[in-house]
Amino acid sequence: MYELLARDRAALSTLLDAAATYSAGVVGGIDSRTVAIPPRAFDHHAISQKGDGCQAVLERFRTEIAPFLSASAGPRYLGFVTGGATPAAVVGDWLATVFDQNVATRLDGSLAVQVERSTVAMLRQLFRLPECFDGSFVSGATMSNFVGLVLAREWAGRIYGIRVSEQGVAGLPPLSLLAATPHSSVTKALSMMGAGRETWHKIPSVPGREAMDVPELARRLAGDHQPHVVVASAGTLNTGDFDDFAALASLKQRYRFWLHVDAAFGGFASLSPSLDSLLSGWECADSICVDLHKWLNVPYDSAVTFTRHPHLQVDVFRNAAPYFGHALEDPDPVHLTPENSRRWRALPAWFTLAAYGSDGYREIVERSCLLARSLGDKIDASNLFELLAPVRLNVVCFALREPHLQNQFIAAVRDSGSTFLTPTVLCGKGAVRAAFSNWRTTSADLDTIWESLKMAAEQIVQA
Repeated sequence: MYELLARDRAALSTLLDAAATYSAGVVGGIDSRTVAIPPRAFDHHAISQKGDGCQAVLERFRTEIAPFLSASAGPRYLGFVTGGATPAAVVGDWLATVFDQNVATRLDGSLAVQVERSTVAMLRQLFRLPECFDGSFVSGATMSNFVGLVLAREWAGRIYGIRVSEQGVAGLPPLSLLAATPHSSVTKALSMMGAGRETWHKIPSVPGREAMDVPELARRLAGDHQPHVVVASAGTLNTGDFDDFAALASLKQRYRFWLHVDAAFGGFASLSPSLDSLLSGWECADSICVDLHKWLNVPYDSAVTFTRHPHLQVDVFRNAAPYFGHALEDPDPVHLTPENSRRWRALPAWFTLAAYGSDGYREIVERSCLLARSLGDKIDASNLFELLAPVRLNVVCFALREPHLQNQFIAAVRDSGSTFLTPTVLCGKGAVRAAFSNWRTTSADLDTIWESLKMAAEQIVQA
């Protein structure tokens, strides 16, 4: 064995202790850490011939890299609907690495796949979905939406007598995807699957909202008899708006279409009695995307695709390698998603669900939404900002009243290190979005965030 590798093997316990002590210090101080920093170059080191050993590299990371990482796991990072990682999720993620399971198959007798299935069942219960929904772990919302749309195409092919998974798309009419304000990952998925971004046909939104105009959708569905794919939003990117799922459920009784629900973060509204009406009827969906590294607060990368058509999953994703076995009635994960090799994503989710239960997550969701509404109220009452949409869930969409200074404002907020927001466009107007989803965020953090926003705006306007 190579000398440095043998030395680190002998010292592994000490190395893990050092990493644990350092990690605890980082997590313990994350509330006071600079949230975001101005961009900077990284001093690249070419690979050395002999190597330096783990302890030296840990020290290099601590001094050369860590000080310049954002506090994206902290309470004042409001960009991208980014959750952090609960204590239990961190422990689960660490152990997922330690045990390094092959979760593609059960051939080795490991319980890992069964734990994953148990975790899916817990999530189904958390979101109050019917038992007919099966779930599979994937990397994030993009891959979850991709899986749902690939299944939709397979479904559409069957209507035309074509098994796309076996025969390809030759002879299959272009997929017709109908949506009002889909997330960019939906159109990216269309590109990846070869359908093309132009497959999306925009359905008008309800005036003043991002939600789909369902009567307009009904007119489109009644106009021809081809199978359609409808993508509905449970929490739109900019304003956290919801499509009318009860109305969509009624349409499904009259027209033939596959309903895919992008509930990347909005699915968590089901946890709160004051919010669950937003999802009334969503169980009529054929496939659902939920992104766990958002409001479940598990580490990147983790999401789930739910579907009531698991047989289509097997047809699309089954793996023919003999060492993976056959896709039987009870297929292994390797036959259900694009990946053969992946980490044990379910373990951090299992840890945190078991540790904090549905009540713990309900509290996180309701607190996040309360803080978002509070920020919205502050913005609405200020002469510096304009609130661009009602705060329906956890996203606050607003703009500086001096729109030409918007980019400078966003950069100034970032460079202050107190919080981080992301730019967007709403109805053709430049905007800013703040998304609350971190388990740590409290009213004290909101005070810091608000003061930072006011200070940055005043400085930019007065400059």
